[in-house]
Amino acid sequence: MKRNRQAAKYILSDFVSAAVAWFLFNWLRYEEMAVYEGATSFANYLSYTPVIKGQLIIPFFWLALYYFSGYYNKWLAKSRLTELFSTFVTVLIGVVFIFFVVVLNDLPRSFHVYYELFFSLFGLQFFMTYIPRLAITQSGIRKIKSRKWATKVLIIGAGKRAAHIAGDLYRLGYHISGFIPEDDTTPVLVEKNEIAGELSDLPSVVTDKKIDELVLAAETEDDKKQLTILYSLYHYKLPIKVLADKLSMLSQVKIKTIRGIPLVNVTENNLSSVEKNIKFVMDKVLSVLVLLILSPMYLYIAWRVKKDSPGPVFFRQERIGYMGKPFYIYKFRTMYTDAEDNGPLLSSEKDKRITPFGHLLRKYRLDEFPQFWNVLKGDMSIVGPRPERKYFIDQIVKKAPYYYLLHNVKPGITSLGMVKYGYANDVDKMIERLRYDILYYENMSLVLDITILIYTVKTVFTGKGI
Repeated sequence: MKRNRQAAKYILSDFVSAAVAWFLFNWLRYEEMAVYEGATSFANYLSYTPVIKGQLIIPFFWLALYYFSGYYNKWLAKSRLTELFSTFVTVLIGVVFIFFVVVLNDLPRSFHVYYELFFSLFGLQFFMTYIPRLAITQSGIRKIKSRKWATKVLIIGAGKRAAHIAGDLYRLGYHISGFIPEDDTTPVLVEKNEIAGELSDLPSVVTDKKIDELVLAAETEDDKKQLTILYSLYHYKLPIKVLADKLSMLSQVKIKTIRGIPLVNVTENNLSSVEKNIKFVMDKVLSVLVLLILSPMYLYIAWRVKKDSPGPVFFRQERIGYMGKPFYIYKFRTMYTDAEDNGPLLSSEKDKRITPFGHLLRKYRLDEFPQFWNVLKGDMSIVGPRPERKYFIDQIVKKAPYYYLLHNVKPGITSLGMVKYGYANDVDKMIERLRYDILYYENMSLVLDITILIYTVKTVFTGKGI
């Protein structure tokens, strides 16, 4: 609820600020140009159709630009310095765009008026946006420090490290909801009444105490034990933070300290807020376009699948996605309906369970096209690590526990592992392919996504799938 209220404050403030700033700028345009072009009064100028359209559209333009800038990705505990820089840069970009698209259509009485208009628009937009934002942020920080809006943290560990980090978090305004000892042998250095339970009690503790974040501060130096505890926490779909001195076990994690204390959020991926928002919008737009434009192809494939063998057109299977959340993935059916009567099996190029038309679909990866519906629903992205079944994940993590890092990003229709390695027909090969997915995770960017899409298109047209 507090997040929704804070979000509404920022969005409403930005919208009103943009509307007022543009109204005042229109008054300046009237004084500097419109009076020389026939406008009889400011009221008369405001009645012009282009001016009315601008007054209605410009505030929404600013909201869209602020969204893509990533300003709305984080509602609480904003950095005031980051907010100042973000607002300055975003307003500058927006003013340059508006100036060239809208203002240059006006004909001033002298060239210097353009300079006056540009800096006036920038000043109006920046100060009328930043001052209310700063007031809202300051109010939020005060509420966090007074613990009115405290983030509820559960600390895994109850030794020296846990007690120390709890003190740092408390001073920053966090609410320490309790400690969970890592085992029965490690000395407990916190008060008994602060112990929330054992590791086996985690599901009920997280639910009952309405935990917002998990912090792993175990005493053990055994990386394998640390990883076992860490990866079990992904099940709760909450931000997970670990002590920075434990990063030797997670070399793939990008280091970002939390407000000056030695904690690293291991559930954040490496995409910037701008890239995340662009990727989200492009996923939705491209999915709609593919589903609409290629609908005749979908109908043809459906007819061929039905004609090729008895059974449903689509194949639905549970996979594990973002933050370990299960979802159903959709494909065109490429196997006979009794393909897994004897249990889960990975397929190979000469798999007899694949139908004749199924071989063609898999060769050109056409069986994956229904997953654009998964992207539209929000289960998947177009580019990202391929989602696996829990049955195989349980086998993979025994040899490669860092696989769980891939749950920090949405799974994709195509991936670096798929275009560089291809299908895997046993767990060892899945682990080999995992190296490419971890490489993607370490170097995530929109440029890399576009590169993978180019490789994927090449695969589809050359038929180098299996």
